[in-house]
Amino acid sequence: MLSEIDPFIGTAATSLPAAQGLAATWWWPKPQVGNTHPGATSPFGMVSACAYSGAYPTGYGLYTKNTEGVPEEMFDRVQASGFTHFQQSGTGAIRKYYNYVRVTPMVQSLDALGHAWALHDETAEAGYYAATLDSGIRSEITVGEKVAVHRYTFPQHRSGRVVVDLSSGGLAIDHGRTVPLRAYVENIGGGCAQGTVVVEGVPLSVYIEVDSPGWRSMLWHDRRLIEGGTRLDFDRIRQTTLRPFGLLFMGSAQAGQTVEVRIGFSLRGCEQAKANLRRECGGTGGSGRAFETIRAATTERWRWHLDRVQVEGGSPARRQVFSTALYHSLIKPCFADDESPFWPTPGPFAFDVCTMWDIYKTQIPLLAAICPDRAVDLLESLVRVCEEEGNFPIGYRMARGADRFFRQASALAHTALADAHALGLGDLDWNWALVHMEDDLRRMYGEDFFEHGVVHPISHTLDLAYAYWCTADVARALNDGPLADDLDARSRLWSNAFDASTGLLKDSEFYEGGKWNYSFRLLHDMRGRIELAGGDDAFVAMLDSFFGYGAPPVKQPGKRPPAAEMAAGYLLNRFEGLNNEPDMEAPWSYHYAGRPDRTAEIVHSALTWQFGTGPGGLPGNDDSGGLSSWYVWASLGLFPVAGQNLFLVNAPAFAHARVQIGDAEFVVETSGHRETPISSDGLERIPPPQYVQSARLNGRPLEEAHLRGTDLHAGGRLHLELGPEPSEWGRKIRPPSLSDPLGTGTLP
Repeated sequence: MLSEIDPFIGTAATSLPAAQGLAATWWWPKPQVGNTHPGATSPFGMVSACAYSGAYPTGYGLYTKNTEGVPEEMFDRVQASGFTHFQQSGTGAIRKYYNYVRVTPMVQSLDALGHAWALHDETAEAGYYAATLDSGIRSEITVGEKVAVHRYTFPQHRSGRVVVDLSSGGLAIDHGRTVPLRAYVENIGGGCAQGTVVVEGVPLSVYIEVDSPGWRSMLWHDRRLIEGGTRLDFDRIRQTTLRPFGLLFMGSAQAGQTVEVRIGFSLRGCEQAKANLRRECGGTGGSGRAFETIRAATTERWRWHLDRVQVEGGSPARRQVFSTALYHSLIKPCFADDESPFWPTPGPFAFDVCTMWDIYKTQIPLLAAICPDRAVDLLESLVRVCEEEGNFPIGYRMARGADRFFRQASALAHTALADAHALGLGDLDWNWALVHMEDDLRRMYGEDFFEHGVVHPISHTLDLAYAYWCTADVARALNDGPLADDLDARSRLWSNAFDASTGLLKDSEFYEGGKWNYSFRLLHDMRGRIELAGGDDAFVAMLDSFFGYGAPPVKQPGKRPPAAEMAAGYLLNRFEGLNNEPDMEAPWSYHYAGRPDRTAEIVHSALTWQFGTGPGGLPGNDDSGGLSSWYVWASLGLFPVAGQNLFLVNAPAFAHARVQIGDAEFVVETSGHRETPISSDGLERIPPPQYVQSARLNGRPLEEAHLRGTDLHAGGRLHLELGPEPSEWGRKIRPPSLSDPLGTGTLP
């Protein structure tokens, strides 16, 4: 699987074959670009590194900022002014774009710093990125968990240079630049240096070793060398006073000579940065090449993580898309264990959670399955943030401040915590976690919900009612019955968000999308929600309209789509085809109305037409791995109902799959499976979907189209018999709901 990954998938504007059938009726208003990058990463590692052009939003690539349609290009070529560290993955406008510590190999004078050179012969794999600059310098980067190692191969030149710019940060777009507030940099000698820059309220420290025998090292400021200087201090930097500064290593280069740059990072000072470098790279400083050692160690980390999920069959294109989706699912969140600059104690510190709105439905359940220790570390980190800052964040970044994406959603950590408790993951102090879960329900929009039972934006009413239900579940399991009963009563206020006359959410503002997108979320009381819509048939009819059954194909927005075109598109009230987070769970709403066959058709269309090979192979932003995690689950024929200890079952894309969960193994196997291509295979017709005819779990008949999360995590074997026509399987017993716990399909 490691060899099948293509880190370039999602780095360019969406470029997929024109969709056919059902998928052709979906309309994608959000940016049609994956916003991923091909840089070197380690699974959940603190550091990433990639070529830097200044483009939105990762710092890599061609595109300027956009919020709808096809992105416009900032540059007419793939280029770089150097190689930076800390990149987002698949996000949109998050306002913190990192790209700190730019390293630039040059044969030009220092005055050329900031010039962008065309990139040639780019290659990338898990943990490794390489490209050749116009100057002829071959540039390679690998990363460990808290280190980056660069290797530059120079052409013959009398004056080779490696320039480290500690003042860089952010993007080359309006309001995208990050300027340090304070900084210091010190030339220690012997090819070693260290420094700290305070960016976005966070002290980022580096310890640098450059293996370039015979080269001189100097400080520079405002593109001028400081002869004999050993230290620069900046007590206060402003946008108007910033002049770039950093280090330079210079000397003559023979053809084919390599220079290795090793950088240790820390959020707790230069000594810890140095210790991180020593721990991963070994040695005592100043000598000893580490590039291949770090690359090999990171490759093995990737292999271990990726081998947790194994699939058999599938076309080469489908396997490449699946493998890359799994890879993208494991890049974020970023962990900097024992590195929190905001509290002194050791422990897990997840500093790049962008955002829970993107990842809580699909990615966190995937981590809980294949990397349960890391899932628990994430939750422990969020509990600590709540202790220190007073609330569970919706998003958390390497920055100080209260900007935590609260407009996106409310109380999402409760969902992940409820799942972890039900699954028995980790050793969290659950009584202490429950205290924070309850307290957090009253913060931000929660206060209005507590007082009025409804809050606008109306989607927050659903968030909060669901969080009350999740918290009640934990309280009940901890034998706090009175608290559980009180929380349970408020969880039933979800219905206040809906208009009974339409069966849809009430008119309100929405964070991306509209009321149709948010109206088909998987609530804790789907039976009650279906009855509110008029029953199974009425609910299915609404879903059919939303998913475009019987509708003509639609045209997707292009570059700079006019307002009238966008307005007409929104009036379609149509599924956005995985281009928007609220739609990710909507296909599985059919399960609750006894129509898993419809789920099969929609998921099959999405897997066929909305994901492909090549840089343009994603339908929209990968959202820190949230979209890719959706692809992984959908391909396995499973979907996690986050917070409910529940998985929904569907026809898988592969004949056989194995998921390693701790020491247990869960197998999804099929009979009657038919291999189907995807759009990147160049298909000329729509391959029909397959439907589950019957199922057996650990040898026993499974009549329902769902199973408990604890069943999956315990390991076992799910056998699915597939066929070309819909069957009666899964129609009678529905997934459990608050008002229909036995799944009878009726209210008591």
